[in-house]
Amino acid sequence: MPEGPEIETEKLHESVTEAVERRDSGLLRTIALTTAILAVVAALAALQAGATVNEALMLRGDAARLQGKAAVQDVARNSWLAAGKEPPSEYGDTVRRYSGEQAELQRKAQEKEAERDKCIEESDHLLHLHHRFANAVVLLQISIALGALAALTRQRWIWWVSLVAGVTGTGLCLVTAFAS
Repeated sequence: MPEGPEIETEKLHESVTEAVERRDSGLLRTIALTTAILAVVAALAALQAGATVNEALMLRGDAARLQGKAAVQDVARNSWLAAGKEPPSEYGDTVRRYSGEQAELQRKAQEKEAERDKCIEESDHLLHLHHRFANAVVLLQISIALGALAALTRQRWIWWVSLVAGVTGTGLCLVTAFAS
């Protein structure tokens, strides 16, 4: 009876370990590549989300400015009257000038109100786009996290779930980009 095994188990163990590492290194490279691509898409979606919210906020500011211009005359006069004083003579001259131009001022006020309403409507649309881009970013971030988890655990099914989340996030980003 032989004292040791007839087959070199040490070499067999090394061969099996090398084969597993080669197989896993291909999976790891694939996971790393898809995760890097998804990170780029996530960065672009985040950039778009930031741009749309900034533009929406600027439009809201424009709308507030337009609304403020329409109300300035009444506020100034009412401030003086609320204090129990008559407005200064310079203000009276301005009021008389405005009274002479009342019809024109009314028309301009209505134009500014229409412009304000248009700004608010466009701002609402941009905020809607911002939320869609933000949702795409969340899906892409989840996808990247799952990709890292797949690389750590070397579980191919986790990587497939990562791809599904990434494709969904990318699709939402593209649909939103072309909808604007």
